[in-house]
Amino acid sequence: MRQAFGYIIVLLCFPLIWILYSFIHSEILTASEFKESLKEAIPLNTPVITSPIVLLDKDKEIFSEDYVEWRDPLPLESIPLFVQEVLIQSEDAEFYNHIGFNFSAIFRAVFANAAANSSDQGASTITQQLVRLRYLSTEKTYERKVTELVYAYEMEKQTEKDEILENYLNEIYFSNQVYGIGAAATYYFGKPLNELTEAQQVFITAIPNNPSLYNPLENFEATKKRQELLIEVLVKNNKISSEQGNSLKNEPIVLQTKTKKQLYPVYSTYVLDELKSLISSNEGFQQKIDSASNEQQAVFLKNELQTRVNEVISQGLIVHTALDPHKQKEDVTYIDNLLDRTNDLQAASIVINNETREIVSMFGGKDYKKFDFNRANQAVRQPGSALKPLLVYGPVFETTSLTPNNEISGGKLCIMSYCPQNYGGAIYGNVSLKQAFRFSHNTPAVRLLQTVGIEEAFAKLEQFQFNHLVPGDHTYPAALGGLTNGVTVLEMADAYTGFINGMYKPAHAIQKVANKNGDSLYEWQEEKIEVWSPTTVHTMRDLLADVVANGTGKGISVQSSYIGAKTGTTNDFYDYWITGLTDTYTAAVWIGYDMPKNMKSIESKKIHHKIFNQIMN
Repeated sequence: MRQAFGYIIVLLCFPLIWILYSFIHSEILTASEFKESLKEAIPLNTPVITSPIVLLDKDKEIFSEDYVEWRDPLPLESIPLFVQEVLIQSEDAEFYNHIGFNFSAIFRAVFANAAANSSDQGASTITQQLVRLRYLSTEKTYERKVTELVYAYEMEKQTEKDEILENYLNEIYFSNQVYGIGAAATYYFGKPLNELTEAQQVFITAIPNNPSLYNPLENFEATKKRQELLIEVLVKNNKISSEQGNSLKNEPIVLQTKTKKQLYPVYSTYVLDELKSLISSNEGFQQKIDSASNEQQAVFLKNELQTRVNEVISQGLIVHTALDPHKQKEDVTYIDNLLDRTNDLQAASIVINNETREIVSMFGGKDYKKFDFNRANQAVRQPGSALKPLLVYGPVFETTSLTPNNEISGGKLCIMSYCPQNYGGAIYGNVSLKQAFRFSHNTPAVRLLQTVGIEEAFAKLEQFQFNHLVPGDHTYPAALGGLTNGVTVLEMADAYTGFINGMYKPAHAIQKVANKNGDSLYEWQEEKIEVWSPTTVHTMRDLLADVVANGTGKGISVQSSYIGAKTGTTNDFYDYWITGLTDTYTAAVWIGYDMPKNMKSIESKKIHHKIFNQIMN
């Protein structure tokens, strides 16, 4: 009777077996068709994954991080075996035994989905999950599932199990744009993975099963329950004792969530801009761009450079900078507060360390936000008389026998149709070069440029990094800072470093760039060159100091055994400048309006003097 009943059951199951066979046969045929085409169409290459770029100040402390996804990849040997075991037991207990997919799990899922008339029940191995993360969508269709099986099988043939597990542990999603078990540890607990307790390690491994449901920042209790379930699985599978399991469940979990560091936005914005220049210089792009035969070729090379920069950044970088965080904070706070008392007045400043020729502080505009227009290195303005030491007086003492005590006419002057005037239209007789410099007389400066010769003077100026000069600037109005385009605050401060000791090297914020393992990738390669003779340097420093003591620089007060500076005012009082140096720093300050307008009414407030005093102390 029992045997007959068994035959009846078997006969009744034939239709079901036939249906199941037909479905599986169809899926296998589909898989076979996919296999060859997919193998050629989409090779299983490791995808490009963007890692964070971290900026360090002079004390090697992080002050800025840039990332869309927080990642902190680890080699498998650095991931505790306990963590590996938890994820394997919870996600794919047969990981080391299957060929990329698990037939028994697939059958269970098929029956469960058929019973529920859905495709919600999963049966994904770790390999399948990695395939889905890298190459496929997350849509729940049988066609996608078949494709996933083919990819998983191919991955298992091409890749060792440990490598698959390592990639999985580093790429799986942990909610809140966090990818990888190492990143999850630093994001949720603020410590490296190997410093977490086992309870904390199980807690974060609870998240990937359903990152929305088990997001600990929004559903902490759900994540905790999932953690306890995983602990029970470990006990059930004899991976830990019952006593140890209870201990792990009872350990309090306190999150210490990571916040993205975004301090000193103007400095970090500039560093990212300089990084592009550094890569361009080190890899020969700049030389190719400069020698491009036409604009189209230059544009092509610039696009190639940007592609290369994106590639380098995506690998994750540690950028060492010269930022002085204490000084940066104090300077920005002071200038912001000072400008708050004005209507739309803007300012910019750069401070360079004399010894290292590195940028230690920067102000790019009032209430600056990251990636705003940076007035310190992007605003091109007329320099006025602040250019005279570089284009007129430096070349005079470098190329002639004139001294500060020699006299020159301060009277009227016309060179063809060009007739410059002194400040306020004043007319002077013969004045010493020292006096002309002290009070920034204009007609003597133009006469001195005649003496040196325009081309000779510009040859001296072109030793520096003035990127907006054009051939049309080679005229006499340039003696008074009248240029076609203008200069930036960074360019002015950078050029004035030549008056430190006559030696010049371009000023930079970046000291070196390393990969995420700390291996050095890029450094600036420039060497110092002599731009002024010792005699010229000595003379110019005396003249700059005299401006502060007796001339247009009165009101500058800095605690230093040496302080020298030159002021500059442009036509219609559109721009006010101070550029100068102390024993420690070289700096430039500019104030003005983004849409230029007359500032004569605020001249007596000497706002630029106050800023200079602050940043140089």
